[in-house]
Amino acid sequence: MTNQTRKLLAVFLDRDGVLNEEVGYICRPDQISLIPGVGSAVKRLNESGFSVVVVSNQSAIGRGICSEIEIQQVNSHLSEQLSWLGAKIMKFYYCPHHPTEAMGDYLQTCECRKPNPGMLRQAASDLDLDLTKSVMVGDRLTDIEAGRSAGCRTVLIENISPNDSPGSVPSDRIQPDLKVPCLDVAVSWILETFRN
Repeated sequence: MTNQTRKLLAVFLDRDGVLNEEVGYICRPDQISLIPGVGSAVKRLNESGFSVVVVSNQSAIGRGICSEIEIQQVNSHLSEQLSWLGAKIMKFYYCPHHPTEAMGDYLQTCECRKPNPGMLRQAASDLDLDLTKSVMVGDRLTDIEAGRSAGCRTVLIENISPNDSPGSVPSDRIQPDLKVPCLDVAVSWILETFRN
């Protein structure tokens, strides 16, 4: 008799610009405005057995704009809003660091800040996820790079930030598996691609 368990499949989501409207640094729950359709999209993933995990860069902490408690309150509020729509986020991960524009211990080059894959790898370890059968969905090229580096499939929601320069990383490493206009379309592709 074996004691092996089957690893879970996950969909990793960036937060701002994927789940909620991008409005700059978000430090208060009342700044959260869900993008239309994200509740039903996340619910479809939940019902199909995917673990939904949010991974986001939050350098506002390191810059002294927000505290970690404030970011956690924002994430809790977002989770509550989604739960009212029948959708569940398994866990939130965030990187508070910045390599050049942060203060104190937050001023560092780390493995967790996307485009590095540290948050995805930490989630895989914590939650027993199979990264090779998981998907990273984001609206920036750094999300795609993090997903690719972690061994995930990747989906780019096409509202690329002006800060994302296609020349910033090698083009063969930033090409997503799919480009879509919104999370709902991404979820339809994920469910079709990973249907057993």
